Amino acid sequence: MDRIRLGLVLHPTRDVSEVVDIIADWVARYRMTLVVRAEDRHRVPATVEAVPADQVASSCNALISIGGDGTMLGALRSAVHDPKPVLGVHLGRLGFLVEVEPPELPAALERLANRDFTVERHSCLACDVCGDDLVAFNDIALVRQPGAGFVTATLAVDGQRYGYYRCDALVVSTPTGSTAYSYAAGGPLVSPASDAVVVTPSAPMAGISRSVILSPDERIRLELTAGSAPVAVEVDGLVIRDAATEGAVEVSYRRDAGLVVRLDPRRYQERNQLKLSLLDLPLLPEQLRELLPESLREQLNRRELSPPR
Repeated sequence: MDRIRLGLVLHPTRDVSEVVDIIADWVARYRMTLVVRAEDRHRVPATVEAVPADQVASSCNALISIGGDGTMLGALRSAVHDPKPVLGVHLGRLGFLVEVEPPELPAALERLANRDFTVERHSCLACDVCGDDLVAFNDIALVRQPGAGFVTATLAVDGQRYGYYRCDALVVSTPTGSTAYSYAAGGPLVSPASDAVVVTPSAPMAGISRSVILSPDERIRLELTAGSAPVAVEVDGLVIRDAATEGAVEVSYRRDAGLVVRLDPRRYQERNQLKLSLLDLPLLPEQLRELLPESLREQLNRRELSPPR
């Protein structure tokens, strides 16, 4: 049997050393190999093998994402051509994709090694104008530049024109992405178990003003019209085209493009229901903290006051 290789995908700025040390110690005991991209070599122990960024996913049996949803999305995108199971370790603020908290990590690694987990399959969106290698697991958005007018674009589905938009942004999302930018723009929540594409305008001024839900087999074309404001194209929140005033974006749906490790699917769903309900509460984080039992507040305070490793 080939030696198991695990790839690390690290949050770009957060201190991940404590979590990385836990993983590195565990991997050493089980005589596995741990891999990280060369750019992150200085952030991990010397025992971790560094390889070019485009070889991390292809050279590993599974990936471990350390961060929030953004890091998890990056891990999924890195493996889109050869999907590998991705275990998410939560270091973010309000992650909907990540499941494992740092204290749960040793048990999660045991289950990962023993293949005692289920796989949640995720679809993605491919953006033709951006090249075949650029995909989004949450959303593709056309966003206006502040102070420069509105995004004005037509919508065509399988070559048939539906209408036009005049809005601050146009968001095309997967079911997973329906809890992100699309949700903030007033779009519907779509079950991650379904296959669908949601097109949602943010702050519409004219034209189509509601979300449109389309089949995954329909091809979407958003074309800027004359007089549109300069538009940035975002893929999972990353700007990949800036200040375009003409042209079109064609979006297609790709099934089973990403694999997410799930250890306790029911508990994960319950956590996400709670997180969604918290998004609608008009309270600041410190106000929410006051609603917690005193013992839990003290535990959070101790954790925040602990010096970083």
